[in-house]
Amino acid sequence: MPAPSGILRESGMNGKTAIRSLQCGPRVLDLSAPVVMGVLNVTPDSFSDGGRFLHPDTALRRAQAMVDDGAAIVDVGGESTRPGAEPVSVDQELDRVIPVVEAISSRLDTVISVDTSTPEVMRAAAASGAGMINDVRALRREGALAAAAEAGLPVSLMHMQGEPRTMQQAPRYEDDVVAEVRDFLRRRIEACEQAGIGRDRLLLDPGFGFGKTLAHNLRLLNELAALDEDLPLLVGMSRKSMIARVLDRPVDGRLAGSLAVAVMAVERGASIIRAHDVRETVDAVRMTRAVLQGADEEQAE
Repeated sequence: MPAPSGILRESGMNGKTAIRSLQCGPRVLDLSAPVVMGVLNVTPDSFSDGGRFLHPDTALRRAQAMVDDGAAIVDVGGESTRPGAEPVSVDQELDRVIPVVEAISSRLDTVISVDTSTPEVMRAAAASGAGMINDVRALRREGALAAAAEAGLPVSLMHMQGEPRTMQQAPRYEDDVVAEVRDFLRRRIEACEQAGIGRDRLLLDPGFGFGKTLAHNLRLLNELAALDEDLPLLVGMSRKSMIARVLDRPVDGRLAGSLAVAVMAVERGASIIRAHDVRETVDAVRMTRAVLQGADEEQAE
């Protein structure tokens, strides 16, 4: 049975992606197969789990549970980027994030990603044991390019139209959302290279739900393979409003929809799936890979 057209990467099995692993501080992230990134929000106002993991001990237990469930990465965020979110001060973000990074780094053997756009947080997190920077603003905040270059960690560059406070107020694209997202990410790759951040340290994220309508999100997912720049794709759709708009489900009722879009993202080449429900997502990713791998082997015979 032939594999679906255009969806097999090397980490997602199509042989195109040159980056099969990332040096994440002292740890190596294996991307020869798709992996799951567990979401750990240490904020009082995140859309799904705000306020649940503010204390470092509680956050550590949550991180341990995600690692036990198969997460290859734990993504720690101290600034909510939900639609309408207000910015937080540098000191607030440092106070939320750094104790959690230190606790996880000292106790768990896992790659720690820090979901931040703040240069001071990038530097402090790298010094505290973080292995990756996950920036929804793609290093556009003043000083972020220099901080990321200095940190020496892999960086995920995400597309976002506008800012979290206003991004969902009638987002529009002049012509083709896929082309515009691809062009933006290419420009950010160039900016990183000029700042001394090599392609071997970059990941790309189309930014589902960040300045996009439902139609934009569905189109991006359907044509995810078109964003291929021979760099790993990181995709985060878990529990997002795009699922609610299709299925009319509350946040805690979006598991089935989240798994469906995770499977489609892996089919279309995603290397990292960012998820709240780690165990279920790991199972879905593994099953998807087994099917695609089997189809690929059949074609090669």
